[in-house]
Amino acid sequence: MGSRLTNNISSDYFNAANHLRPKWKKMKIITYVESYDDIAFWRDILSPFENDNFGFEIVLPSRNSLVRGKKSAIMNNLGINLGTSLIACVDADYDYLMQNHNEFSQSMLTNPFVIHTFVYAIENYHCFAPSLHKACTTATLNDHHLFDFETYLIEYSKIIYNIFIWQIWLHREGKANEFPLTSFNNIISAKRINIQNPQETLERIRREANRKMASLQQNHPEAKGKIQPLKEELLTLGVTPENTYLYIQGHNLFENVVLPVLIPVCTTLRKAREKEIMSYAVHQQQMQNELSSYQHSQSPIEEIIRRNNDFKSAPQYAQLMESISKLMDKFE
Repeated sequence: MGSRLTNNISSDYFNAANHLRPKWKKMKIITYVESYDDIAFWRDILSPFENDNFGFEIVLPSRNSLVRGKKSAIMNNLGINLGTSLIACVDADYDYLMQNHNEFSQSMLTNPFVIHTFVYAIENYHCFAPSLHKACTTATLNDHHLFDFETYLIEYSKIIYNIFIWQIWLHREGKANEFPLTSFNNIISAKRINIQNPQETLERIRREANRKMASLQQNHPEAKGKIQPLKEELLTLGVTPENTYLYIQGHNLFENVVLPVLIPVCTTLRKAREKEIMSYAVHQQQMQNELSSYQHSQSPIEEIIRRNNDFKSAPQYAQLMESISKLMDKFE
């Protein structure tokens, strides 16, 4: 389950430390997360729950080694030692949708001191479709609606939905090696896209997904009668044909689906703003000064998305906040 932590610290240790604290000091809840990027995300998520009595300290799984990752946060001594002074906040990955079909999924879902994202990873929240136009505006300082991100990701999700269901079914059946995540990601990636004609890319993904599904149906006749009940079960967990993008691998969504659209959109918006400046300038010096000011005011879209927290209207975010509220009841 990964390298064992060298510092054998449990929740009992932090409980004892909290009992020794002065009465005027907050109880400190040590919160293990997977990696550096997760620290800022979970700080934003957990801060509203802090009060005069409780505060969170968000740290990596080990203070004296470079051990990282989900299993390190949950399983290295911590699986039995998490408690009211020591919790773990992790990406759901496929473990949420596995629903106890493997040992690790069970350990994550049944431990009351483990909080998970309810989408695949934090990147999926960062790529929340309704927030992407605002992200482009922040990056380019141009609010023109050049591309309909919400419609695009809804259509994209509908196209990949059925092949995604097969991916989950195979994982649940212990047959993931027959359709590895890398192969699934290759089929659903949208790296080459013309923002003027996104349908061309979407149709290519549809063809490849349908071809793979035909092969899977032929190789797994035993799946007949099981796929529809799985769809209905996953619907109760939040997965719909319109939001499947929130449940695919976050890194692949960010790098190979969303950025390939955001980058050309932002490039076009910046060029339009620069063209506007050049046409309105009354002399060369004014044009140079204005262009320089505009360029210095911009931000890289990759950086904006990595720090995007405009996802709080997502139903999955509501699930996440409800799970934290239930956990906080234990601290009360």
